[in-house]
Amino acid sequence: MDALLSALPLVADPSVLLAILVGSLIGLIFGSVPGLTYSLALAVVLPMTFQLPTVAAVGMLLGTYIGGMTGGSVAAILIGIPGTPSAAATVLDGYPLARTGRAGLALGTAVLVSTFGGLFSLAVMIVSVDFVSGIAIKFGPAELFALVLFGLSTICGLAEKSLLRGLIAGVIGLLVMTVGLDAIDGVQRMTFGSTAFLQGVDLLVAMVGLFAVPQIMQTLIDWRRGREIRLEAGDVRSEMPKWSELRRNFGVIVRSAALGTGIGAIPGTGGPIAAFLAYDQARRFSKNKEKFGKGELAGVIAPETANNSVTGGSMIPLLSLGIPGDPATAIILGGLLIHGLTPGPLLFMEHKTEVYTIYLSIVVAYVAILAFQYFGIKLFVRVLRVPPHILSVVIGVLCVIGTFAIRNSFFDVYVMMTIGLLGYLLMRARIPVTPIILGLVLGPTLEREFRTALILSDGSYAIFFQSTAALIFFALTILIIAFHFIGQTRARRAAPNAKASIDAG
Repeated sequence: MDALLSALPLVADPSVLLAILVGSLIGLIFGSVPGLTYSLALAVVLPMTFQLPTVAAVGMLLGTYIGGMTGGSVAAILIGIPGTPSAAATVLDGYPLARTGRAGLALGTAVLVSTFGGLFSLAVMIVSVDFVSGIAIKFGPAELFALVLFGLSTICGLAEKSLLRGLIAGVIGLLVMTVGLDAIDGVQRMTFGSTAFLQGVDLLVAMVGLFAVPQIMQTLIDWRRGREIRLEAGDVRSEMPKWSELRRNFGVIVRSAALGTGIGAIPGTGGPIAAFLAYDQARRFSKNKEKFGKGELAGVIAPETANNSVTGGSMIPLLSLGIPGDPATAIILGGLLIHGLTPGPLLFMEHKTEVYTIYLSIVVAYVAILAFQYFGIKLFVRVLRVPPHILSVVIGVLCVIGTFAIRNSFFDVYVMMTIGLLGYLLMRARIPVTPIILGLVLGPTLEREFRTALILSDGSYAIFFQSTAALIFFALTILIIAFHFIGQTRARRAAPNAKASIDAG
């Protein structure tokens, strides 16, 4: 209670509230425009937070994350194109509702259930995160190494369609992490005789390059080739659902919130999976199955509740164990580290007040999103009509300014552009960039704990197999890799059979 009382005036500070509001608005806009994902929004906002106080910076990042997750429903409902992958399931019934003149009801319902889902997951997070961190506080170097290795295994879940490509990306991240001076021995690694490389590759620089630059390049290429997506939406306003409609769908709301929170707590899953699973369970348990896909309100409620519940669920492993579960939380993890907050058990002992500011910032962000989307939807739709290629140019300028401001170094700008070009080439080769970030974020901890454990054991690898907790995490790592490998093998085998069936039909 003392920590909560200490956190209240910090979050109530006008500068902190303004930071959360700005972050929420940026996330809402980026999430609504197809192609401008909330991961990109976080990569753009992260440099802006570098000079902010810790509480304001973290609040701005959380506001951007939550706004981006919620904003994906706007384009999904109005024009049938999801602003984010998490809003793909919302299109199925949201767009038909808009075509029948009920876009306002769909938008109002979406933001209302999104707020409920986010606050529901926040409550679960508050209860769970202390329990998980309380167990993890007893870990030594060997257990922490096993835990971080388990976190790296989420690369399998972020690898999209190819486990091999995901592993390649993860190795690239680990290689980039080694550039500079060795933190333990102080020797130079992969500097190639360059003095500039002694400072290493900054995590923030890499994030901006990998997430922002490829998207900017692709948007400009699409514009050049005449394939740019332009938003055209009529004059709409948000309309809240009636109490009877909410009461009729109460079971759907609660089930979807619980499902989204649980899936969000599993690293490597995320909003799209939660949204489609929630949509499926809503249709399965509905008495009006035939209405789904034709404008059923429950088809909007289920995915929007679930994908916003992921926000709180994904923060459980992030705060308690330091394991990001998706690209967005990987960027947030980088922001926390940059501002001196290291997620894990010690965070709740040394920075308990800051932890409660995170909780309160999430509440403020959801209230802000609710107000923005309900009262400002008319103006908001006009803002979304700005051509994406113009937004991309503005984003590019902000990326250069923000990257330079990190260490007042043009070298960082060159590194950002180089990594961005690499990220674009990897994207064209269908190699995901998120595992690279995961390698950059978790790599230093993995190496430090591994070497510390060997120092304590005089070089004996037996230390990694003398702890029950370490063995459990090793087993979980193997199971996750095996699970994804088997799943992808089955998918590859099923694809030719499905194609043959279609051809035969």
